[in-house]
Amino acid sequence: MPSADEFPYSIRSALITDVPALHALEQSTFQGDRLSLRRLRHWVNADNRVFLVAEAQGQLIGYVLVLLRRGTRLARLYSLAVAAAGRGHGIGRTLLLAAEQAGIESGRLFMRLEVATSNTAAISLYRQLGYRTFGFYPAYYEDAGDAMRMQKRIRYPAADLHSLPVPWYGQTTDFTCGPAAAMMAMAALNEDYRPTVSEELALWREATTIFMTSGHGGCHPLGLALAMQRRGYHCGVYLNQATALFVDGVRSEAKKKVIRQVDADYRSAACEAGIPVHCEDFTQQQLQQWLEEGALALLLISTYRLDGKRVPHWVTLSGIDERCLYVHDPDNEDGRDPLDNQYLPIARDDFAKMSLFGRERLRTAVVVRCRGE
Repeated sequence: MPSADEFPYSIRSALITDVPALHALEQSTFQGDRLSLRRLRHWVNADNRVFLVAEAQGQLIGYVLVLLRRGTRLARLYSLAVAAAGRGHGIGRTLLLAAEQAGIESGRLFMRLEVATSNTAAISLYRQLGYRTFGFYPAYYEDAGDAMRMQKRIRYPAADLHSLPVPWYGQTTDFTCGPAAAMMAMAALNEDYRPTVSEELALWREATTIFMTSGHGGCHPLGLALAMQRRGYHCGVYLNQATALFVDGVRSEAKKKVIRQVDADYRSAACEAGIPVHCEDFTQQQLQQWLEEGALALLLISTYRLDGKRVPHWVTLSGIDERCLYVHDPDNEDGRDPLDNQYLPIARDDFAKMSLFGRERLRTAVVVRCRGE
């Protein structure tokens, strides 16, 4: 392979003036799944990305685009391209290593990517750089080509990971995160269980608090536990608040009265159904223990660190290690690839803050097991 001295090039951040050249490179490199001019302009101007280009003799000969998921420790290699004239000089490797370093500097722990199973050259490069396969996805690309998903821990040495295989389900409304999280857990624990939109809405009707900060009501942890228990699962609830939940999320006294009544009814029904309700905080050590025992947990978080909004949101715990908790997030409203919402790494310290909601610092978890466990 020629040395860098024989083919000199430099790496720098992408500029808005690079967009026409980036678009031309995109068109010449990829047959499908191309980034448009509009999307290229968007990513050059965005702040949640690493966008680097390789330049030789004033010509743009390659680029790498990495997305940085807000509120998490995850970086995702979105696109990597090298012009035909620049291939064979290690430019792709240099761009990727530079992107990894930028990810490390931004506090990311993992880099993930997708690659066509037919792209043997790229797969070989990724494996040489330490990426390991953790999923296959049929008909992933526009041409129906299959994809391989790979991951590398870029900041810390690999740690023991406790996880369970959890299928992902995306909520179909802006208020059914609780049912979506519940269905993911139920499907993970019972391979015969099939999440559907009808089931999503039925679960919401059974678990709703009637009112929430705005619009439709959210889901009460005891409501979710009762709904899942009716479907043959064993549930327990950890709840650090003895008073009615979400009362401060509404202003009118009439709505507060309804929420208090719903809360009281759920607590009474949970007692009658024999659902254990632990009026205490849970610990991250307990979360790990539940996973090791084959149980899953639905966790209520505040989305502030993810999207800047102080909204309660249900996710499903899917893994834990010494640095991170991993969750399946059912919210795909902004059009992210659904794969980015699976095994989403959140640093333990960040999760400790994220899992407290509202002025009451509510922390709650619904622990789900197969019946009989």
